Amino acid sequence: MSLVRAVSLSVVALALAQVAMAQGAPNATKFTVKVENISKGEVLQLSSGKTAPFVSAPTFWALHTGASNPIFTGGQPESDNGLEQLAETGNPEGLVKNLSAVPGVTAVGADALPVGATEGGPLTPGQAYEFEVSASPGQSLSLAWMFGQSNDLFYSNDRPITLFTGGKPVSGDMTAQISLWDAGTEVNEEPGLGPNQGPRQASPDAGTAEREAVAHVRDRYKYPRTGQVLRLTITPSGSAMSSK
Repeated sequence: MSLVRAVSLSVVALALAQVAMAQGAPNATKFTVKVENISKGEVLQLSSGKTAPFVSAPTFWALHTGASNPIFTGGQPESDNGLEQLAETGNPEGLVKNLSAVPGVTAVGADALPVGATEGGPLTPGQAYEFEVSASPGQSLSLAWMFGQSNDLFYSNDRPITLFTGGKPVSGDMTAQISLWDAGTEVNEEPGLGPNQGPRQASPDAGTAEREAVAHVRDRYKYPRTGQVLRLTITPSGSAMSSK
C-alpha cells in the first residue's frame, strides 16, 4: 500500500478539501492559514539503518471562543470525538462532524488538498496545505493533524492560537505554538518503522490499543523537532465582508 493512500485512508473518499460551517460575523477578518512540510528528503533515521520521509496528514481546524483547545484536554483520555480517528489514520472526518456541536465552536473544517495537487492526500516533503478562515475579535484557532509515520501521534496547539491582539489581527510564523502530542489510544512503535503505522498497517484498526491520557509525546523513540519539519503561518488577507 502506498504512503499517500495509506495515510489518506478515507479522506480522499470523503472528498474533503475544505468542509466548513458558515464562518465569522459582520466585520470579520479573513485569514490565510498555511501548514507546510518543510522537511527535505528522508529525515527519519531508523534503527534499521534506513531512513524514511516525514509525512503530515490532512489538517483539521476549529474557530472558537474560550481559553481551551476544544479538540482535547491534556491529561485526560481522548473523548471519542474523532481525535482517535485523526491520530491513528489521518482522517479528520470525525472531528469535523463532532466539534461543530461543541459550545463556543463557531466554525470547523479540514484541508486535505495540497497546494497545486488535483487529489487529496497527506503532505510529503515540500508540500503545503493553505486555507482561509474568517474570524472576529475574541475568536481563536485550534488545529490538529497526524504525524503520518506514527501509531497515534498528532500535532496541535497547546493553547488556542489568538487571532487578534488589541483588536488587531495577528500575522506571522506560529510554528512555536505547535507541539507533538500522543493521543494515548494505541501503543507507540518506532516512527517510520512500526508495522502498525499508517504507511504499513494492514487496516485502520491495526496495532495494540491502549487507554492513556492525551499528553505530549514521551517515549524511548526519537522525533524531529517541530520547527525542523513543519511551518505554520497565519496572514490576514482582508475583510470577510468583501469576499463571496
